[in-house]
Amino acid sequence: MLKWALIFLVISLVTGFLGFSGISAATAGIAKILFYLALVIFLIFLILALMAGSAVV
Repeated sequence: MLKWALIFLVISLVTGFLGFSGISAATAGIAKILFYLALVIFLIFLILALMAGSAVV
């Protein structure tokens, strides 16, 4: 998911450089959503792993 966020970020930067501000804003928004979604999923898996580790010990 972070890979797709990075791809959309690069597309946003390129289109912003070329002057397509509408497309740039849309792809930046998608990149931001994907980044935060990946961050939330990472935190959920981190909490689950810590809980599983404490249940084993």
